[in-house]
Amino acid sequence: MTSYTLRSASPAKTRSDAVVVGVVQTPKGPELAAGGEDVGQAYGRKLRPLLATLGVTGKAGEVVKVPTTGTLSSGLLVLVGLGKTVTPTAVRRAAGAAARAVTNAASVAIALPADSVELVRAVAEGYELGAYTYTTYKKEKDGATGTPGEVVVLSPISRRKEAVAAFADAHVVARAVATTRDWVNTPPGDFTPPAFADAVVAATSELTKGRGAPKVSIRVLDEKELAELGCGGILGVGMGSDAPPRLVELTYAPKGAKHHLALVGKGITFDSGGLSIKPAQSMGEMKSDMAGAAAVAQATFAIAALGLPIKISAFLPMAENMVSGSSVRPGDVLSMYGGTTVEVLNTDAEGRLVLADALVRATEQKPDVILDVATLTGHMVVALGDRVAGVLGSEDVVDDVLAAAATAGEEMWPMPIPESMEERIKGSKIADLAQHDWIRWGGGLYAAAFLREFTAGVPWAHLDIAGPSFNSGSAWGHVTSGGTGVAVATLVDYARTLSQKK
Repeated sequence: MTSYTLRSASPAKTRSDAVVVGVVQTPKGPELAAGGEDVGQAYGRKLRPLLATLGVTGKAGEVVKVPTTGTLSSGLLVLVGLGKTVTPTAVRRAAGAAARAVTNAASVAIALPADSVELVRAVAEGYELGAYTYTTYKKEKDGATGTPGEVVVLSPISRRKEAVAAFADAHVVARAVATTRDWVNTPPGDFTPPAFADAVVAATSELTKGRGAPKVSIRVLDEKELAELGCGGILGVGMGSDAPPRLVELTYAPKGAKHHLALVGKGITFDSGGLSIKPAQSMGEMKSDMAGAAAVAQATFAIAALGLPIKISAFLPMAENMVSGSSVRPGDVLSMYGGTTVEVLNTDAEGRLVLADALVRATEQKPDVILDVATLTGHMVVALGDRVAGVLGSEDVVDDVLAAAATAGEEMWPMPIPESMEERIKGSKIADLAQHDWIRWGGGLYAAAFLREFTAGVPWAHLDIAGPSFNSGSAWGHVTSGGTGVAVATLVDYARTLSQKK
């Protein structure tokens, strides 16, 4: 178990196995970033030739390790590139890269730029998330053996109350992101809808036990209760699986809360595509189709743990989209919760069906704002790539989500819902809405327009995280391979900002 400490000390004199210092690109060549001044003084005139010999450029993501041979109190100097500009996002990513570069060290001191509250948070979150590993199913826990016992973040403002608070809050958020990654990385056979619901129940129990713990209530609706309520979307998607669907509802209602935020997350624990089956190569990452629900659950727990004065109503519709004789068929009509009928034309566009039921449930709580998070469409990946989420919905809510994402260091981009989508989603000849229309263009926008039909005019935004929810490549910055935990930090920052509004 790694302990994290915030301290004010010289990186040149701090005794640790390794010390991390940032490097920035300048017109005159690479230079040590703020926080590393004492290291620069310790090396003196030798520093610039040393950087040149090692080929250090300061490029973002670059990591160079240098034995100090007594020049510093630490035995190893780790130089991490920040790029041309020092920003919280650059620092967060550099800290993550450093965490993976430092192996077999009992103690690490981090002297990245940390002279503001935002930078302190970025260093703490970045390092902890960059060090994340998932070894549950490995016989040898290789990823955990090199984890340091102590990590010290060096900051000149370490004694300021706001810095101490930001440092503590960063660990709450990082733990929430890490648990989201754990859930997304769990094999789908071990994380069916009932198992997922049980995991949320267990997490709720752990969070709320003990004196002074936050109060979060939970309700789990099984397939019988869903049938009684008429949740045709969740039931329809889950019909083809032996593992029955669930709807988990969480409520955090602290005293004095003046605002009410509803969160809805897509929880498809595995998506085969149903009868509109996916190609085999497209199924390998479909255990991640519940990343939206995982993010919403963990964001709710983080908001409660931080004691933010805002009411949260969270809805996690969970189903497994499988192929069997009982699977929903293209051409079937499902009745959503609330009575809207939907013609199913593509069983691989199942996420919007489970979200429809949950969104209507959310509107009944009369929140000020609704945010939904979903790995919804491949169209959004085509449009924005695999590292950027799309945000659609009410203009002012979208703007606030984007602002929260910028603070959280997550990449999101606004996308429109054109008026022409209205005609497309109402194109069914036998039902109120058409779930899909097979037109190749604008599928992500169509999906958002479909979801909007179930928001009852409540201010709302949809976060399509299909691209950045799962990293199938190598780790970069603070984002490790596999589940990324994207949207957790953005939701927390959004809730924090909303709670402060008059």
